[in-house]
Amino acid sequence: MDIRSVVTEFRNVTPLEGLTDAWSWSPTPRVTFAGALSADGKRLLQLSGRNSYDRELATATLLFAREHEDEIFVRNPFLGALEGFEPPAGRSFDAVVGIAPEVHEFYRVEKPELTAHVRLAFPAYSCEFSGAETLEEAITRYRMLRLNNLDRGPLPFLKMRYANTRTRGRSTNPGRGLTEPQRLEEELREMEGGAGSIVEFENRHGHVWRVMWDGVWLVAEWDTQDGVPREIGIEELVDFALARLRD
Repeated sequence: MDIRSVVTEFRNVTPLEGLTDAWSWSPTPRVTFAGALSADGKRLLQLSGRNSYDRELATATLLFAREHEDEIFVRNPFLGALEGFEPPAGRSFDAVVGIAPEVHEFYRVEKPELTAHVRLAFPAYSCEFSGAETLEEAITRYRMLRLNNLDRGPLPFLKMRYANTRTRGRSTNPGRGLTEPQRLEEELREMEGGAGSIVEFENRHGHVWRVMWDGVWLVAEWDTQDGVPREIGIEELVDFALARLRD
């Protein structure tokens, strides 16, 4: 496929300043796309911004993705991320994430023949990815992150399971499932008064902690399920848990 010919036919397309073989286009006033040919010219590396597009950030992201494409996907062919990204001044992103066609399915309606040749590349945060996401988890994570908000803060990687004897709430997945840090904090606070309640949470490194309620909050390292529980106050516990997600 001649990707250059396809992209240059997009509506409102113009060359992307500061990067060769790259373009930007805006199909609607609120959304702007930017894309660049991969180093070998066989793929389109693409991002978008909804009410948040920043040309300088887009250029830096696509340049990093072009120069490090193989490294981005070496750990995970579906949802790869690489640290070391230096964004423009005033931005806090520290990584670029690459999303494979099996995950994003972009252009599946209007240009299905293009989909397989497109990898999305967005500025991101290293704490958001484990590198071990399955295809199903990669799709879930891609939808959770809302990457086209280029003004967003980090949403750290988190897997969790819980069972609350007081509220009768419990996770329904067989293991720990992907969720958001806000949900973890809510479940930790809800444990009070629920004898036998547990919350397990896992960060991007695969480290796991178990929290239990036995008249007080108890927390233990749970990677090998033999950690020694220690008593901890709820505010310290919340701070500890959220800090482990940012490690």
